[in-house]
Amino acid sequence: MNQAAPDGLTSSAILLLSIGEEHAAEVFKHLSPKEVQKVGQAMARLENVTREQVDAVMENFASEAGQQVSLSANSDEYVRNVISKALGDDKANLLIDRIVQVRDTSGIQGLKWMDAATVAELIQNEHPQIIASILVHLEGDQAAGIVKLFTERLRTDVMLRIATLDGIQPSALRELNDVLAKLLTGNEHIKKAALGGVRAAADILNFVGSSVETATVESIREQDAELAQKILDEMFVFENLLDLEDRAIQMVLREVQSESLIVALKGATEPMREKIFKNMSTRAAEMMREDLESKGPVRVSEVEAEQKEVLKIARRLAEEGQIMLGGGGGDDGFI
Repeated sequence: MNQAAPDGLTSSAILLLSIGEEHAAEVFKHLSPKEVQKVGQAMARLENVTREQVDAVMENFASEAGQQVSLSANSDEYVRNVISKALGDDKANLLIDRIVQVRDTSGIQGLKWMDAATVAELIQNEHPQIIASILVHLEGDQAAGIVKLFTERLRTDVMLRIATLDGIQPSALRELNDVLAKLLTGNEHIKKAALGGVRAAADILNFVGSSVETATVESIREQDAELAQKILDEMFVFENLLDLEDRAIQMVLREVQSESLIVALKGATEPMREKIFKNMSTRAAEMMREDLESKGPVRVSEVEAEQKEVLKIARRLAEEGQIMLGGGGGDDGFI
């Protein structure tokens, strides 16, 4: 009897190693930069994969693929026709552009493959509103790396605009993308992201260092105290994991590497450590305590980096609806 297929990333890595280079390359063409990195690393780390594991992954993939239904119709055109028939052309035209978003964002997408310094240099002389419109399309940690390279004045201005941004008109997004597309070679695969607002600003600030985070929030507070507080309320820092239910903590821990967790806990409070230990098996908790005691000094930057990796897992699980995050935290979750 075949053993159960590994979960998630490992299954994807096994599948891609099994289908041959050409087919795997075609799959990679449709992944985002972050997905390419994660899957590639998982493939590189695979060792001693058994025939039973491969069979289990293939059977699971075949089962799921067999349940997929392909719709060949032009979905955009279909949506336009249905709404027009239901509401009439006048009312429909007010809604359609909000529903059927710009599909070609290849110029913006190209930025996702670039390092933070290159993107910062490319956009830092643009109008702050344009910079804000670009950053909300990027992953939080990449946007944070870019923002950290701006001057304090520009950083504050951009974060204010992101926090008050209420979406981007499709025509404006199309124009912005056209400008970037002339400079970059983009990826045709588009991964949509929420555009602007307090949450987007908080997500970016979650990934900058604590000193930059504090300075930026204080600068925003000087101009708009209420907005600064709203951003703080949306931020989720490592100590906020205390607010999670035990089941949620257990789901997060299943996806965190032991070495990463040890480093993250080096900068955690005792209640936070106990929360983690409580949701491990007795043996695992004992081993973790011993590893923490024997672990030598760790740089604060390394602790922050690993804590943020744990937070990324928690946020992803929350976005997928698997866990519920607790309330927002303060402005200093690290030591």
